[in-house]
Amino acid sequence: MNQLHPGESLSAWLDTHDMPTFDPLKNNINVDVCVVGGGIAGLTTAYLLMKDGKSVCVLEAFELGSGQTGRTTAHASAVLGTRYFDLEMYHSEEGARLIAQSHTAALDRIEQIVNKEKIDCHLERLSGYLFQGDNAEPDTLMREHTATRRAGLIYAKMLDNAPLTQFKTGPCLSFPRQLQLHPLKYIAGLAKCIVDGGGKIFTHSPAVEFHNRDFAAVKTQNGAIVTCSSLVVATNTPVNDVFAIHTKQAPYRTYAIGFHVIKDSVAKGLYWDTDDPYHYVRTESYNDKYDLLIVGGEDHKTGQEAHPEHCHQRLEDWARSRFPTIVDLVYRWSGQVMEPVDGIGFLGHNPLDRDNVFVITGDAGNGITHSTIGAMIVTDQIAQRENPWEDLYNPSRISLLSTANYVRENLNVAGQYGKWLSFSPKPDIEDLRLNEGRIFRDGMAMVAVYKNQAGVAHYMSAACPHLGGVVSWNNAEKSWDCPCHGSRFDCYGKVLEGPALQDLKPLDSSEFVEPDYIPLEKQYPRITDVPII
Repeated sequence: MNQLHPGESLSAWLDTHDMPTFDPLKNNINVDVCVVGGGIAGLTTAYLLMKDGKSVCVLEAFELGSGQTGRTTAHASAVLGTRYFDLEMYHSEEGARLIAQSHTAALDRIEQIVNKEKIDCHLERLSGYLFQGDNAEPDTLMREHTATRRAGLIYAKMLDNAPLTQFKTGPCLSFPRQLQLHPLKYIAGLAKCIVDGGGKIFTHSPAVEFHNRDFAAVKTQNGAIVTCSSLVVATNTPVNDVFAIHTKQAPYRTYAIGFHVIKDSVAKGLYWDTDDPYHYVRTESYNDKYDLLIVGGEDHKTGQEAHPEHCHQRLEDWARSRFPTIVDLVYRWSGQVMEPVDGIGFLGHNPLDRDNVFVITGDAGNGITHSTIGAMIVTDQIAQRENPWEDLYNPSRISLLSTANYVRENLNVAGQYGKWLSFSPKPDIEDLRLNEGRIFRDGMAMVAVYKNQAGVAHYMSAACPHLGGVVSWNNAEKSWDCPCHGSRFDCYGKVLEGPALQDLKPLDSSEFVEPDYIPLEKQYPRITDVPII
């Protein structure tokens, strides 16, 4: 059984399944399609393209599933984080109907793949329940019921209570035939199918340069190059873009915890409330004695929460007050979701690139289904087939009705650059706790310092290499997070996720070490220490 250490971040999926390993790319290769990103979006795309007769390769910067796929709570649903009555406003009633249709089709496609390939990933069809949050408008459920039925989710029903015996949710909307699975076991199955079908997968092969002319090319960190007819960037947020997509979506940290609960004490289902940020709950079979209760929520803008470690505590308090059969806390983790200004992903041809570059991004907290929809759209576009959803999810789209969200998010980003004008004094390294980081000013520069477990201070530039935002210390994940576009770096400044492609610039520690000196009280004796003659 996992023993969770104080402050440790570990997801249930990363702890319970070992992923297949692959070698880095060492030599130049040519394929029909290169997919950058080894999560559910990238591997689903590679799988569908391979089945479509294309030669494919996948480049992953770390290990398969080590990004957001390993940090999801793996709800797969046509019930989205943005309410359908808002989606109607942004995309029209017909657009909302296509949104419901596409997410329902994604659930069906996942189930078809699992059954066809015999992937053992704990896939279950089960009902989802949307219940009233403590702080939501009282007519939210009724408005959503009406909007979801207009969108074609005609089996949605209003119930007096969700099937939870431990606390009363009150009225809720029930949605049958939603889906949950073990995400890493699922993509491990996809990876096996890709390789068995002749596809190539390379891990520890971060893409650092992208070229797009009559053909596309990707250069990896060690200098190896992939040339291809088409390029798909499926890296949560596009690492090949500087502005095009980043102004239309915002990065949010989302938190999750896993508890042992007495077996069968929590009815199987997907549960969401209507608060903002909302809470989400599901169970997973754990062993003969316990189920795993997974609870998520407490979202906030990346890099804009002073004490992210408190989010886990608030989530734990929320869960313990509602589920009395909780035995102990066994997992704690967080992930990053990209929130588009109009509620749905950016899936397809990449803006400002030629027609052979594609992106899958903007999961809006529904990464399992958005990734699958993106893979289906991109596969059709590469094959030059019409797809009924491609205009809806077009990454070049502009939604005038979401202009207020667009302006608000970009003003927020602009405000983050104000940190360059802030006064942040250098901390006393002796006072800085072990395994903690801090930002301070050094002349015109902003510096990040991390004090490791051995008490050694490591200094680096606090300027994000993407567009120069000042990073913030994330004490929950022991990382440096950029509050502008969501780039993240480990405690030593090594890039963890984009859009940044380079590490934080290391600085010479000797520049920040105070010279040795003898304190004044030791230079001169005190009066009481002077002998009286």
